Amino acid sequence: MCIFCSIINHEIPSRVIYEDENVLSILDINPLSKGHTLVMPKKHVTDILDTDQETLDQVMHVTQKLAVEIMKKTNADGCNIVSNCKEAAGQSVDHLHFHIIPRYTGDTAISFHPLTETPDLEEIEKLLKD
Repeated sequence: MCIFCSIINHEIPSRVIYEDENVLSILDINPLSKGHTLVMPKKHVTDILDTDQETLDQVMHVTQKLAVEIMKKTNADGCNIVSNCKEAAGQSVDHLHFHIIPRYTGDTAISFHPLTETPDLEEIEKLLKD
């Protein structure tokens, strides 16, 4: 069984921040910042690419609501909301979840780096539009 399904079924202890009939939110056990929280549907779906619209809507509604509350309560200066899809993108648990990562001025919780060589944007635009 999926580790998140076990957490959802309360078979594995966790620090629950929010729970309703469709969504569970817990503190990340390996936080990138103070207040790092995971939000997941109780329904097992692999990732955002695999989920139905209703489940996605439920999870995103809670994610937005919690992100606002977490930022206020932690005095964060910003936040990242991230969902990894597939192993190559860093997904380590095959159950849809969103990370709410509060950010504080000067922290190094996450950093994005542009490509060293700029791809042909016209070619990529054509590829993605066709």
